[in-house]
Amino acid sequence: MSERPPFDVEPWGLGVSGVDLDRLGQRESVFALSNGHLGWRGNLDEGEPRAVPGSYLNGVFEERPMPYAEEGYGYPQTGQSVINVPDGQILRLAVDDEPFDVREGTLARHEQRLDLRAGTLRRDLEWTSPAGRTVRVTSTRLVSYEHRSVAAVRYVVEAVDAPVRITVQSELVANESLPEVHEDPRVQEVLESPLEGVEHHVLGTMATLVHRTRRSGQCIAVAMDHAVARLGASSPAGAPMPAKPGAPGPNRPAVSTEASADLALTTIAATLQPGERLEIVKVVGHEHSDALAIEALRGRAEGAVADAMREGWDGLAAGQRARLDDHWLCADVEVEGSPRLQQAMRFALFQVFQAAVRLEGRSIAGKGLTGAGYEGHTFWDFEAFVLPLLTATQPEAAEQALRWRHATLDHARERARLLRFGGATFAWRTIDGRESSGYWPASTAALHVNADIAAAVLHYVRATGDRAFEREAGLEMLVETARLGVSVGRWDADGGFHLDGVTGPDEYTAIVNDNVYTNVMARLNLEGAVAAARRHPDVAQGLGVTEDETSGWVEAARAMVVVHDDALGVHPQSAGFTQLQRWDFEGTEPEQYQLQDHFPYFDLYRKQVVKQADLVLALYTAHEAFTSDEKARDFAYYEALTVRDSSLSAAAQAVIAAEVGQLQLAADYVAEAALIDLADLRGDTDAGLHMASLAGLWTAVVAGFGGMRDSDAGLRFAPRLPPQLTRLSFGIRVEGRMLRVDVRPDATSYLLHEGPPLRVRHFDDELELEPGRTATAPTPPLPPPGPRPAKPAGRAPRPFDEALGD
Repeated sequence: MSERPPFDVEPWGLGVSGVDLDRLGQRESVFALSNGHLGWRGNLDEGEPRAVPGSYLNGVFEERPMPYAEEGYGYPQTGQSVINVPDGQILRLAVDDEPFDVREGTLARHEQRLDLRAGTLRRDLEWTSPAGRTVRVTSTRLVSYEHRSVAAVRYVVEAVDAPVRITVQSELVANESLPEVHEDPRVQEVLESPLEGVEHHVLGTMATLVHRTRRSGQCIAVAMDHAVARLGASSPAGAPMPAKPGAPGPNRPAVSTEASADLALTTIAATLQPGERLEIVKVVGHEHSDALAIEALRGRAEGAVADAMREGWDGLAAGQRARLDDHWLCADVEVEGSPRLQQAMRFALFQVFQAAVRLEGRSIAGKGLTGAGYEGHTFWDFEAFVLPLLTATQPEAAEQALRWRHATLDHARERARLLRFGGATFAWRTIDGRESSGYWPASTAALHVNADIAAAVLHYVRATGDRAFEREAGLEMLVETARLGVSVGRWDADGGFHLDGVTGPDEYTAIVNDNVYTNVMARLNLEGAVAAARRHPDVAQGLGVTEDETSGWVEAARAMVVVHDDALGVHPQSAGFTQLQRWDFEGTEPEQYQLQDHFPYFDLYRKQVVKQADLVLALYTAHEAFTSDEKARDFAYYEALTVRDSSLSAAAQAVIAAEVGQLQLAADYVAEAALIDLADLRGDTDAGLHMASLAGLWTAVVAGFGGMRDSDAGLRFAPRLPPQLTRLSFGIRVEGRMLRVDVRPDATSYLLHEGPPLRVRHFDDELELEPGRTATAPTPPLPPPGPRPAKPAGRAPRPFDEALGD
């Protein structure tokens, strides 16, 4: 039996009734709003109760020390942690001087709904104070897609059954108290109060706070203003007029504003008769820079607020809806047969969209702007999992993220020089491009990060045809990562090229030779760098690339060793991996997962146990390097070893399970990927959403059930649906054109919406798609897939029907 879904199941939203203090942190993350520049967690308007306050600006961080028990050469000395910027979410309500608190009085109704088409979070409640006064409150908030630095709240209080005095205190607060942000007191001290006040201003009802981070030297300006209206019982909700300070008139609430270093406060007071409403529109503008003068930064924040105030709530909301309507035309994935999967898919697409829509020279952190988990760092899984989705549905955001990586090249080159490597080595985890990991076996040794970035460049250029980007940024990244690859490689006596002492995606195996994933991805990197250099010889020459150098890359790629265990008929994850002792899965208790929390890495590193898809991930990302038989045998072997102690694993396993014909197993993994955050499967969603896993759900469905693969040979589809689904439809952008694919059990239809004809492959048949004309091709019979692969004891995914309860 499946448990009751934690959120109401509907196709275009997520709703929840009541207040569950035990799930408050999860709901704050799920209901977070962002636009890639600015993020607000879904905290309650009144600020209490809350699990973790959250108001973030992409790229704002504080530097912190990285203490080591024992120092070592090349260890990073300074780390980076995301911090809260001044928080403008808070609107504290008092009813006849009694503070509104969901834990006090009587809460007759409390509903929250995230609208995936409007891009808003709405809250409706009815509350009776301990003294017996009843009010209704409706709050709707957005983080604007059109106004990059703006968030806004429309807050309406209605008197229900008696006259009431209403006071709303609207706050802008810096250095809010947080739960413990780091276990080391030396780091905690730095991060507890990271902002120092520089200026604070009040101009009428507008207030502005300007702060500077104490160590990283970044300046942040946050401004707020309000429009206030008092509406009669029969008055429609309209656009409130800008608030004016002063005492109340017959129909005008009293409004006053004050500010100090860490707090700006606007107080709005009115007496309401039954049926009357007080309507407040709060607009908050956010800017940051480490280069602008304070006056200019303040002017930008205040100007953004003024522009949004002129547009008004209705204009802001209309712009939000229009931007999403345009996005959904291509990006929507329709799933028939499972309402919960449909909801989860659109939720995932929405969260990735809003994490990227206004990136503009930044990347997406592991938690996006939904929480401070992973300290706000960007990891390799952004390029490996998130960028394919952005490239297919938001190519302009994909370009911005790749240009951010390019902007960090100087840090990557410096890191490579320190480590005595050639080329550039990008950070495993970072905010500004500098390595922020102190655990070198998982970070410094993870050289696949560089090939993952190169693969993202190659995929983006292939999918978009953006040769300008390739010339301006892409080629340089390909060249420097290729130089890294050949500088760390080793030639053996037989002419084989090896990458020794590396760590692949699997974090339960480290410092190995010839990790297959690393090697095949490095080979793609080298081949791609050669091809791009030959397309743009003038740019390559400017980068110092010579014919001898590219010839060396060609030879290294051809000689790259991909280890194989001929006795077992499978690829070892790395050299000698299949000879290691197997982990004692039968002797491991369910509560001992995740293994890293209960066993030393020394034990994990010398056993056959896989935290997350590694070799299996290579079967997808380097799909042309393996035959169909090799994929089937490798998948079965590693299924028995993979414990999925990472949120990244289920999606990759779903893709290959579908490819080898294990459609029911693929469906089970899709269900797990769908519920990582919505059901809080890992118990850590309170720290923020798992952005790579959300994007991975799209990959699991589109590359898994849709069978989509791309390469220099073009696009290929091999669609097959599991028994639970009756239809799958998705869209992608290909060189500026939109292609929609409609999959049914017996056939698939392809519709190209504009542009020149496009050739694709459907299984082994080539189709030439004409714009505006639907092409339909049958689904060939599924070859017998063989028995379902074994799983480690107790680590099989929950069955699709049980997990999703459809």
